[in-house]
Amino acid sequence: MSHNLHQAHERTGSVVRLAQELIRRPSRGGIDAYGPVLAVLEDWLTAHALPHRRLHDEAGELVGLLVEIPGGRPGKWWALDACLDTAPYGDEDAWSFPPASGDVRDHWLLGRGAADSKLAAAMFCHIAADLMPTAHTLRGGLAVLLDVDEHTGGFGGARAYLTDIDANRPAGVMIGYPGRDEVVVGGRGLWRATLTVHAPSGHSGSSRTVTSAVSRAAHLVRLLDAAQLPGPDPATTFPLPPKLSVTSFHGGEGFSVTPDRCDLNVDVRTVPSFDAHDAETLVRKAVAELDAHLLAPAPTEVTPVAVWPPFRLAEDEQPAAALLDAARAVGLTPRAKVAGPSNIGNLLAGEGIAATAGFGVRYEGLHGIDERACLSDLPAVYAAYRHAVLDLLQQD
Repeated sequence: MSHNLHQAHERTGSVVRLAQELIRRPSRGGIDAYGPVLAVLEDWLTAHALPHRRLHDEAGELVGLLVEIPGGRPGKWWALDACLDTAPYGDEDAWSFPPASGDVRDHWLLGRGAADSKLAAAMFCHIAADLMPTAHTLRGGLAVLLDVDEHTGGFGGARAYLTDIDANRPAGVMIGYPGRDEVVVGGRGLWRATLTVHAPSGHSGSSRTVTSAVSRAAHLVRLLDAAQLPGPDPATTFPLPPKLSVTSFHGGEGFSVTPDRCDLNVDVRTVPSFDAHDAETLVRKAVAELDAHLLAPAPTEVTPVAVWPPFRLAEDEQPAAALLDAARAVGLTPRAKVAGPSNIGNLLAGEGIAATAGFGVRYEGLHGIDERACLSDLPAVYAAYRHAVLDLLQQD
């Protein structure tokens, strides 16, 4: 392992330089074009003779890059995944450095995407380059997925990878979200729906009293907020409870018309003991109560828009076991964690693919102002991922 750490220290400068170039190409999800940031990696991969190709979605839009390194012996394929698109900048005047800085200050890499997840992308490409010369001795193969449709919530790169008939389907994926103290081995799932509330329209000054769609929708929000959700189930190994949030409320315009329609977005985070069926049942119960007590010309519509299952790996399941063991071997002490937010790990779980969804360097300002990543952690994190990959590719 000391040799592994030594190699990681030697790689650090090159990893940081590549990450700097990536940060200096703005790639905010749904805002910036992704060609420039992908071109940086395509040039680097070509220079290092690593096989790669672009991934496109069903509409032909560019959604990522895929690197595949086959081993010389039969075995399972494993994947490393990092996103190259980022969150928006927010209030740029509130930043103490330019969001596309890419500079290094006091051992911190500065700029949007430094933490999530351009440093991880640069690290994973270097690990692939490390493996390439001796790939013939390994079992199965290694894929590196570089997604540019993650922060939109579309996960187009991951979807394109999983539906690509030419790609080798992975047995497991390690996602490069940051955080040195934890290996994320699970996450809550989700059930999302749009609720459309109806009512008679009218003039706000009319002598006839009308309960508007906005008023009916507000009552529905109160019903949803008061809904009883179970706590964590001690009979399972899943430590988090379900959670319901109304995340959007839109209806009406101006002042003189009472609207006949209002739309709500509802996000329910699910767990093994309270799944998507339970979430939908709870929401439809609140809707039925609304329609029974405040009559309207049409029933409230419930339109599900997304369903992801919760997931959790045991610490002895792969690839969690390999990553936890490798991290501890380089002197780090991460704990296995089940995360509240959902992520690509949920999408993979729905496909029957095991995933870890976070282990990396320490960070600050993720999705906020002054995003930065701690480069002091990079050698150990690099060595851990490299060791975990080698361990997985040498298993029978």
